[in-house]
Amino acid sequence: MAKPVVRHHPKEISWLQFNERVLQEAEDKRTPLVERLRFLAIFSNNQDEFYRVRVANLQRMLKQQGPRTKIATWLVTDILKTIRELVLEHGRRFNDAYANIIASLEKTGVHLISELQLDSNQEFWLHDFFINEMRPRLVPMMLGATTKMPSMRDQFIYLAIALTHTRGSRTTDYALIEVPTDSLPRFVTLPGRGKESYLILLEDVVRWGLRNVFTILNPVRIEAWTIKVTRDAELELEDEFSLSFVDKLTEGLKKRQQGAPVRMVYDAQIPAPFLRLLRNRLGLKQPDALIPGSRTHNFKDFIKFPSLGRMDLVNPSFQPFIHPAFRDQKSIFAVIGKKDRLLHFPYHSFNTMVDLLREAAIDPAVTQIQMTIYRASTNSSVMNALVNAVRNGKKVTVLLEVMARFDEENNLAWAERLDEEGVTVIFGVRGLKVHSKLCLITRIEGRKTVQYATIGTGNFNENTARLYTDHILMTCKQKIAEEIQSVFDFFRNNYKVPKFERLLVSPFTTRSGICTLIDAEIKNARKGKKAYIHIKLNNFADFEMEDKLYEASDAGVQIRLIVRSMFSLIPQQPGLSDNIEAISIVGRFLEHSRLLIFGNCGDPKYYLTSSDWMTRNLDGRVEVTCPISDPDLQIEIAEYFETQWQDNDKARILEPTCANQFRTSRNTRRNSQNQIHDQLIRKAEVYQ
Repeated sequence: MAKPVVRHHPKEISWLQFNERVLQEAEDKRTPLVERLRFLAIFSNNQDEFYRVRVANLQRMLKQQGPRTKIATWLVTDILKTIRELVLEHGRRFNDAYANIIASLEKTGVHLISELQLDSNQEFWLHDFFINEMRPRLVPMMLGATTKMPSMRDQFIYLAIALTHTRGSRTTDYALIEVPTDSLPRFVTLPGRGKESYLILLEDVVRWGLRNVFTILNPVRIEAWTIKVTRDAELELEDEFSLSFVDKLTEGLKKRQQGAPVRMVYDAQIPAPFLRLLRNRLGLKQPDALIPGSRTHNFKDFIKFPSLGRMDLVNPSFQPFIHPAFRDQKSIFAVIGKKDRLLHFPYHSFNTMVDLLREAAIDPAVTQIQMTIYRASTNSSVMNALVNAVRNGKKVTVLLEVMARFDEENNLAWAERLDEEGVTVIFGVRGLKVHSKLCLITRIEGRKTVQYATIGTGNFNENTARLYTDHILMTCKQKIAEEIQSVFDFFRNNYKVPKFERLLVSPFTTRSGICTLIDAEIKNARKGKKAYIHIKLNNFADFEMEDKLYEASDAGVQIRLIVRSMFSLIPQQPGLSDNIEAISIVGRFLEHSRLLIFGNCGDPKYYLTSSDWMTRNLDGRVEVTCPISDPDLQIEIAEYFETQWQDNDKARILEPTCANQFRTSRNTRRNSQNQIHDQLIRKAEVYQ
């Protein structure tokens, strides 16, 4: 009997395979040492969020529906088992990479030492630091037989402490101390030795001073092991009619810190009785909830590992540059009015977007600004420009998606500020998360009302624009602007579903519109015509869209996919996806842009989009996919995609075995991020 063909990977497993690609960057010895540590930090932070969201969801499903619960053809218990196996395997590689990096740093004269490696001069200095800076922040929590388990905060590390009071005694007292990483730096710089630099982790400073903390108990021996608890991050907003949405969200954020524990990472050297005590007190019954590790946790803090002024330990500095069309121009509106423009981040400077808003804020001809905000930086120039626009008499409306996961508190703070300044704030759409990236500026030009639109693949955030690859289309095409106006009208009046002829808008027309584009390629291929589909996304995990591409592959459509993270389709599987090739690129910048290209019988159709191909994006969010009609911009997008497709430096081949093999070549090494930067620089130099 023939073995059934597997059509889809579990998206959770595919996400862990993406995080393995991040780990590969930390293992790559060509990468500067501090940058390798930062990739470990990204890997660790990614994994924390994975447990807080995806594993928490799987555990919740098991609890509610029982052990036979399935997602498609997979038992949830089997998915959780595979997750644990992969996490443990990645953990071993992580620890090896960390040890290798630390040893290599020592050879360069940078030492990260423990409390047992201090010399007398360093101990003398550390004593003052501990007494003056640290001890006031340390509050031991004793774990007596009758005491309630203290609430352990998510994303913090704790020392689990055993106190022995009499030599040879079998009785031991246990305690917890939260390491105060919210008020002190994780890395403490110690006095050096000659040209050698020395650092110590904050938890090791706590270890060094434990006898001072517990002096009143006079223990004979003190031992400490690092642990970390990860909690379910799902926000449960109770339907209380007496509470406003903001009040509900604020209350939900408070409850998040008391969410059910889904994982405890612990120092594998901790004694078994102590581990059992912690496990029982936390109620961690599932075996996949306990992850052994080394003595160092919460590696997300290593993103701030100090470079100590050593340029050899970090990447060369990178400076975005102004798109040449906007250099030395008095009016951004004038530039966009003549021709559509496309900004490519992080290569182009995000200042152009800020300048557009600043110009709109003071331009007497501008009457209104409408904008969607998903994730704004804490000190956002975008938001400040909107505030100034209101002060200058402009009508400003902001759709602020406060449910952007883990950015809710920052968005709530901005909502309050905007409301105080007179901005009309819309808190999303009931039942739909607004993920589209839109800005629409209305201007009176003579006797005409003209609207200028920007449509992006990423957030209007000046910080991430220096780290993420994204695109913003700037256009004065009124038919596009009119449909974007319809999106904003929908935000105000959710009961009225607008009609769209050019934009594809989730949850209304994106799925059907893309399927229509794919069907056209299938029809062309079956007629013997050249047919192809080129797609670049962050995530692709939707069974219907996967099956549609399998159908296209079977018809002979040539399909190229560049997918950064979750990817449940199975390319290059004989008889199923022979004509589908896929790669993933992980490099210095986070690949975040989303592009769609359809062959269309030699007259290709180009789109940029805020939407991944996931069920939530296609059916449960407001997303906008916008056509690119300007011939010059079409060429830019085609070149951009092709440069990425030819990457043989940071590209991994996505195939049935999920081995994350690098694409290699005997020819010149091509790093697409570097090449795109160089191409845009050359265009800027010859721009007239």
